[in-house]
Amino acid sequence: MTSIPMHAQRRSVDRPRVEELTRQLLLALGEDPDRDGLKDTPRRFADWWGEFLDHDPGKLTTTFAQEGQYGDFVLLGGIEAWSVCEHHLLPFRLDVSIAYVPDTTVLGLSKLVRHLEAHTHALQLQERITRDVAHDLAKAAGSDDVAVFTVGEHLCMSMRGVRATAVRTTTMCRLGRTESDPDLAARIERLALASRT
Repeated sequence: MTSIPMHAQRRSVDRPRVEELTRQLLLALGEDPDRDGLKDTPRRFADWWGEFLDHDPGKLTTTFAQEGQYGDFVLLGGIEAWSVCEHHLLPFRLDVSIAYVPDTTVLGLSKLVRHLEAHTHALQLQERITRDVAHDLAKAAGSDDVAVFTVGEHLCMSMRGVRATAVRTTTMCRLGRTESDPDLAARIERLALASRT
């Protein structure tokens, strides 16, 4: 599985072209794009894709020096994120928990969410988001002791195909001691999965 290009490496959304293609899609679906309910839909749809894919997560590098060793992990749970399935172009929702063991610096808490946003605002896979966020945070924290847990509801399963509305997909990526230390791994997993929104 390869990583997707980050926001800065991809072209911006061509909103006029998306608007025209949406108008053509409505015609192909047997709709009248000039009727009252639909006449602004192509523009709104193009605007949404631009807002979603051209999203800037902001500064990702804020860290704070700490005196001595913290000694335990930091866990941020209950994070809700949305992305779009690259296979069906349908949304999926994630409940995310992120944990790491600080070394000589701690990350600003908002940066954990911003790293997640840097990966969710794209045509994506849940598995890739989980893995890439964990590896990015390990670099930012200067510590391999990072774990990311995601529980996803995929509309491509809920709305089409098997229409399994209650199914949730859980993925996790554990690095360093969050994988190799059984006690630490168990404590983090228990709290991470308990903090789902």
